[in-house]
Amino acid sequence: MDLPFALAFVLLLTSCYAIDEDFSEELLLRPLPDGNVLAHFHFASTLPPVDHYGVHHRLFPKAIFQLVRKFRIKEMELSFTQGRWNYQRWGVGDPIAQLAAKPVGVELTASLDVPEAEVDSTWGNLTHALSGLFCASINFLESPTTFLEPWFSKSSRTRYGALPREAVCTENLTPWLKLLPCRDKAGLTTLLDRPTIYSGMYHSQRLIITSGDFDRDEEGTTLEQTLTVVLRKPAVSEGLSSKLQDWTLSGLFGSKLEGKCPLATTSSVYLELEESLAKHLAGDLSKETRINFVDNRVFSLSSAPSRVLASLSGSLLLEYEAGTHSELDLGVTWRAPVDWSPARGRFYTSRYLAGSGNARGSIVISFRANDGPSGDCYSPGIEAVEYVDIMILQMIPWYVRLYGHTLQVSLDGRNVEFWSVVRLMRFTPAEDRKAPAAVEIALRVSIATQAVTLTIQYDKGFLHIDEHPPDANRGFDLPSAVITFPRCRVFKQFQSDDVGHSHILAVVQSQRPMQIYSEVSLMQLATPDFSMPYNVITLTCTVLALYFGSLLNALRRRIGEEERESKGT
Repeated sequence: MDLPFALAFVLLLTSCYAIDEDFSEELLLRPLPDGNVLAHFHFASTLPPVDHYGVHHRLFPKAIFQLVRKFRIKEMELSFTQGRWNYQRWGVGDPIAQLAAKPVGVELTASLDVPEAEVDSTWGNLTHALSGLFCASINFLESPTTFLEPWFSKSSRTRYGALPREAVCTENLTPWLKLLPCRDKAGLTTLLDRPTIYSGMYHSQRLIITSGDFDRDEEGTTLEQTLTVVLRKPAVSEGLSSKLQDWTLSGLFGSKLEGKCPLATTSSVYLELEESLAKHLAGDLSKETRINFVDNRVFSLSSAPSRVLASLSGSLLLEYEAGTHSELDLGVTWRAPVDWSPARGRFYTSRYLAGSGNARGSIVISFRANDGPSGDCYSPGIEAVEYVDIMILQMIPWYVRLYGHTLQVSLDGRNVEFWSVVRLMRFTPAEDRKAPAAVEIALRVSIATQAVTLTIQYDKGFLHIDEHPPDANRGFDLPSAVITFPRCRVFKQFQSDDVGHSHILAVVQSQRPMQIYSEVSLMQLATPDFSMPYNVITLTCTVLALYFGSLLNALRRRIGEEERESKGT
């Protein structure tokens, strides 16, 4: 082998293996207008393409890699949520709110690179694997009555399922933490105190997998793990009103942050000040580094940030590097009462059930325009238009029989022609015990519209006695409706292009359509008298005992012996 060829071969090997695994951990804290504190943990693990890197890993969890390879997962998102995200108080029109807000219970979306005939069977096997991995009842999503193929996804290999009744507890968090290189022994995960997390007002943990190995696009596999907690405001202190209270990391989580995970290339803590809060600070926001964040007329911080990033919308992001502090106990002390409002988006959405009785009713989805400047959901760089597009996805269980011809749309309290507002629609009726009903509608309304109402009527079905859950009298949960505003792009642009290798900042800057979830509706069905089987069994056993007791007594009694015994005495 000649020397030039050998050198070229060595350089080729070096270039192939120069890309290594990467792991980052980040925490974003945000004071909320109602006095609570939002904590968003973001962990990201990146694996180079298998063709170049091989199957032996140093940081990437083996269990996730095996799932990706066995079930050929291109994209997957799994969430466990306890509580409901308050869109009016905590916001919807910003990237962090889009990451944090998920429906109650378990939600699973997966895009698989398998033949179309094998998608459903692969989906079922995937749910069983995830159920064992996270100690949850995800395997119930194997049933065809709990998942569907979203039409708007434009992919026949995508499946969506939800379990609104699934309870979330520490048994789901422990295996989630085991996927991290440092688990909960070092770095930001040491702040995850179980009682603190599960006593909060809202808690949501997510697992996002993106793999490019099957497309040969040399992107590798990325695993993102996020944990969002809305912590209750601390106890009332003297001085200010009870709305805003001083807080520190040790006060919120019970401990200080002592260093970073040794295996993490990035370990940062961010304090975000929303646009309406940042406006109260003295100084020119275009020259954000001149603002005294440690001590100003609105609040004071326990330590100065290492860097400040300002977005074009006016919000501020204060960065603290965990690796440069032996102990970081970031805290905020309020000096004056301040009122601000989050970015709410164009419409406030709610879903409720109308009607009475156990026979029939209607499902109503209502959109009401938000007042004030926060009602504009269009971000910088997106041209304003004269209409708003709304896409609705509803998955309804089979025992709720929808009638497609009863669909009605009203604008500002007036009924309008259905197809004058609806651009696209797919209505899939349910099959008893085989498939759920699916309603996917694309609406287009004027930007000046103040209220939109969508109504559909239904009849309630009957379940067998063995199909009822143990707490049947509580009712049945209808999964949340997924509502998307495709022309309303949610992202942030920073004045400085140097954002480093931060995964959370990359997610914040990426454009995505605004998506919200409706409430989980509780429906009452006709419930049988579960005591009747017990009463029937008791009565039957009593009758049989009396009958057979009398029969045996008559058969075994000997009259002659009784007479002789009586004469002998």
